[in-house]
Amino acid sequence: MSRSDAAREQMVRTQIAARGIRDPRLLDAFRSVPREVFLAPELHEFAHQDSPLPIEQGQTISQPYIVALMTSALALAPGDRVLEIGTGSGYAAAILGRIARSVYTVERHAELAALAARRLERLGLSNVSVRHSDGSLGWPEHAPYDAIAVAAGGPGVPPALLDQLAPGGRLVMPVGEGREVQKLVRVTRRPDGRFASEDLGDVRFVPLIGAQGWESEEAWDGRTARAPSRPASVAHLVREQALRFDAIEGHDPGALLERIGDARLVLIGEASHGTSEFYRMRAEITKALIESRGFGLVAVEADWPDAAAVNRFVQGAPPAVDDTGRMRPFQRFPTWMWRNHETLAFVEWLRAHNGKRRGDRAAVAFHGLDLYSLFASIEAVLQFLDRVDPQSARVARQRYACLTPWEADPAAYGHAALSGRYRVCEREAVAMLRDLAARRLDYAQRDGEAVFDAVQNARLIAHAERYYRAMYYGSNESWNLRDRHMFETLESLLEFHGAGSKAVVWEHNSHLGDASATEMGLRGQLNVGQLCREKFGASAFLIGFGTHRGTVAAADEWNGPMRVMQVREAHAQSYERICHDAGVPAFFLHLRQPEREELREELLPARLERAIGVVYRPDTELQSHYFHASLPRQFDEYVWIDETRALRPVTAADARTLSPLHPFAA
Repeated sequence: MSRSDAAREQMVRTQIAARGIRDPRLLDAFRSVPREVFLAPELHEFAHQDSPLPIEQGQTISQPYIVALMTSALALAPGDRVLEIGTGSGYAAAILGRIARSVYTVERHAELAALAARRLERLGLSNVSVRHSDGSLGWPEHAPYDAIAVAAGGPGVPPALLDQLAPGGRLVMPVGEGREVQKLVRVTRRPDGRFASEDLGDVRFVPLIGAQGWESEEAWDGRTARAPSRPASVAHLVREQALRFDAIEGHDPGALLERIGDARLVLIGEASHGTSEFYRMRAEITKALIESRGFGLVAVEADWPDAAAVNRFVQGAPPAVDDTGRMRPFQRFPTWMWRNHETLAFVEWLRAHNGKRRGDRAAVAFHGLDLYSLFASIEAVLQFLDRVDPQSARVARQRYACLTPWEADPAAYGHAALSGRYRVCEREAVAMLRDLAARRLDYAQRDGEAVFDAVQNARLIAHAERYYRAMYYGSNESWNLRDRHMFETLESLLEFHGAGSKAVVWEHNSHLGDASATEMGLRGQLNVGQLCREKFGASAFLIGFGTHRGTVAAADEWNGPMRVMQVREAHAQSYERICHDAGVPAFFLHLRQPEREELREELLPARLERAIGVVYRPDTELQSHYFHASLPRQFDEYVWIDETRALRPVTAADARTLSPLHPFAA
């Protein structure tokens, strides 16, 4: 089996079958049609991703699952005659052609129609005919059709298409007034000629332009019941409402603190994991919240055991035994994400702040929310039990031994377990968590904080075991499991620190901006920001970041070395370009309740937004790092810094200058 065939098989298994689509004919059709044939050569490496991709004429090739969902909803029989509206790349037509007797597909862009026809001919699909025409009017010469698939969103189902539907025929189409979300509907023509409609869920498609669709791209409504304004006028509105700042350190946070009000949670994001200004501004906002608003907890997108070493340091406690050995924090890829001078400066400040506290005021804590530290957490649980319950420690070693062979590569465990070559260790991990939780009260009489730490590590182990298995049967499942773990850890921290506790959360924009306001939500993904809003409502205040250009610390690929890379200028159709065009180098933009409601209205229609993680691929930036979002629904506040620079990693030479007891020491 070739690499492409293997990737396509995994796509079918994890993105389509795993989501409940089991029709063998449909799955075989996806196995037989190479998606990369319908993409430009530079996009071939992304062909099997669980996402839409750009094609010619500013259009998109749909997410494989959406093509499968629409095809499944058509309930095709081998002898069916099918009409498709919106040929696009030709990929969906090829899938339909593998199942139905004949397919007639209509495309309004002449270039796309010609390209699709050549691709379909190359694959030998002689039963698929392509026409360049107004798709909203159908293809009446070959009507009636047993099934009609419309791959573009309209304000309603065109009457012409209903007329061309045979009795008993099914039509599937996205319908809705807004750019952000449409409803995928299935219309069935009954034998008496009447129509029955079903709602199949939320989707987002390009507009159906034509005589019985939208008049033009400009007429395609946003949430404001009118076409959004030109980017220049939106940029002017942003300029009017921007709260400027000249410097990060020393800026006056008063206005921002007023807008945050009495929120219990302040979630502060970042548009990359390697930008100095994002880290520094986040630290400055956090300092103000600690000093002025009584926030006592900082929870970050880092592993629990690593952050625990920092927490001991900032609270003036001696390091644990493992902190001075091989378990130094932030040693795994990407080391620079937390082991950098920007984080080091905040850690030093927090230690000094805690050292100056008076009376019985609790020290500010620093905790990690992430779940990648499977084996460091196992080690932490074993060390705790060795101290307080040696007999349980022996049981724990036996249970966790199931995972021991995979310490060098936990992801390999997930693959081996799912392929049947190695047994699943879930039962042992969950049993250990239950035992620790059940004995929590007994252990707490000796050291309540140590018990809490051990239980959190045990919970991390159970969730990480599931996570590494989920990696191999669906990106949504693994993403959601990870973010639910981070949210549940945050909940546990708030409970442990008491009813009046307040937390600042540091994570990437993609975790902290409300996923339901982005295309992530349409793909079935959730995140920490969404879960916080659902539980805490207005008591959760979400802050995002953005930049136009500069440098960033990132790798070319996962586990690759860090490099300082140039960040490309923002895409012309992005929120970042609007902010750049506002002409203000650095500003805060309030989105929840701006002084002028027009600002929120103009920014509501979904646009592109950039997200750079620990890997940056500038050559394929649009496909790799941009997604659609509605910024005012995603965040309550947006921090803009037009030009930014890469953060500074703590080098080995830097680490040698620190005290041996420092968590960042060599």
